[in-house]
Amino acid sequence: MAADHRTSDPGPGTAPGPAPDCALPEDDAARLYLAVLAAGGRIPLDDPGPVLPDTSPERRRALLEQLVAIGLVLPNRIDGCYVAVSPRSVVARLGHEMRARATRLLLDADRLPGALDPLARAYDAVPRPAARARRPVYVDGQEDIRLRIAGLVADCRLELLSAQPGLRAPAVLELAHAQDRLMLRRGGMMRVLYQPVALTEDSAVRHAAAMAGHGARLRVLDEPFLRMIVIDRRVAVIPAADDHGRAAFVEDPAAVAYLAAGFERDWARAEQVHWQGLDPRALTRTVVHRVGRLLAQGLTQRAVADRLGLSERTVAGHISRLRELHGAATLFQLGWLMRGGAPRD
Repeated sequence: MAADHRTSDPGPGTAPGPAPDCALPEDDAARLYLAVLAAGGRIPLDDPGPVLPDTSPERRRALLEQLVAIGLVLPNRIDGCYVAVSPRSVVARLGHEMRARATRLLLDADRLPGALDPLARAYDAVPRPAARARRPVYVDGQEDIRLRIAGLVADCRLELLSAQPGLRAPAVLELAHAQDRLMLRRGGMMRVLYQPVALTEDSAVRHAAAMAGHGARLRVLDEPFLRMIVIDRRVAVIPAADDHGRAAFVEDPAAVAYLAAGFERDWARAEQVHWQGLDPRALTRTVVHRVGRLLAQGLTQRAVADRLGLSERTVAGHISRLRELHGAATLFQLGWLMRGGAPRD
């Protein structure tokens, strides 16, 4: 029968140590605890081998150390054995310690802004030569670019403007969601421009819906525009290479104001989207409608692809469906038919 630490004195120097970071035992550790109970609640200190014979000695030793750290097993040096401890007593002890630790962390979190505020003021007061600040800083490598942008977003207090043509990888969206959400929680504002291609990708729609739920505003513009980020109207980040492997970080006030004005112009022409209630079938019809509308304006297939941020192959598929729908033999005839109105559903 399992021994309770209240009735079986483990001996001097065998009290459980500090609570581990995670008080939940691994599955194998739980199996080991049950095996100790099956052995009568005690196993020898020097030869725990018969317990969990399907594991290596090193693994059993690591699992025993985990149980000792949690307090489910105590080494009894006097009797030369490990003794199982009632989980109820462990729950009470660790629960109290974890609640005390959580309280300390909350108090530290409340004190943190005041403690670091003098350091932040000293950082802001460091003079920055005007000549250096007005020259763009070029950063090479997408990882270094992302790290520098993350640092700027972490310091953003007022507003973040972001123009994001094309599609971003799901991993990039996940990273952006984490850092942008913190900025919004601090009270900052965020506006993002997408191309219509974002309406066709589940990961992009889910990201946009989540960010809109946090207070960001996201619109769609079916015109070509360049990738750009503007932080607090203080720093602008623009591509410096076609493959986006190099970026320029611009701090010149006139240049930043010029780029921000271009964003405002595009934003005014962009279309509002209710991201949380998007219907995938309606999205497909919307994109096809945009393709037809641009064809009616006389744009070529390549121009339509550039305008919407889609591949030419995708646009060709939409055009094929429109030609079949309208009975058009040529692209010119389709454009002529489309001038009469939107495609039929």
